[in-house]
Amino acid sequence: MEIKVNDNVLVLTGKYKGKQGKVLATFPKANTVAVEGVNIVHKHEKARKTTDTSRIVTEEGPIDVSNVMIVCDKCGKATRVAHSEVNGKKVRVCKKCGAVLDKAYAKKSKKAAPVEEKAEAPKKRTRKRSAKNAEEKPETTAE
Repeated sequence: MEIKVNDNVLVLTGKYKGKQGKVLATFPKANTVAVEGVNIVHKHEKARKTTDTSRIVTEEGPIDVSNVMIVCDKCGKATRVAHSEVNGKKVRVCKKCGAVLDKAYAKKSKKAAPVEEKAEAPKKRTRKRSAKNAEEKPETTAE
């Protein structure tokens, strides 16, 4: 399954055709996804305690993966997913413009480069209690 949580997708068929939304959940065994604002279903909740009230809850129902297509962040078009290897990692790539679709990997690669350039030594941490005790000990030995 090429679609992951937090991907932006376009619905291709059905009542919600043409609508875009964020993937809230994926169900790989059933080959379905739940998309924000798509396939809204109403569920009746019965009151379980005397203080609770019965109500009707609206939720996003799952739709088949074949009915949605990933939208590329860079070019803004619905696209199929290609795979490419970048720095030894298999990454999802837009077939139309070649942009990386894995947001987590794209952020890590951008952040990793500046950190290597700085390469500063970490600051030495000292506890406040130990610093106070160290100051008091020389005074007591001087007396």
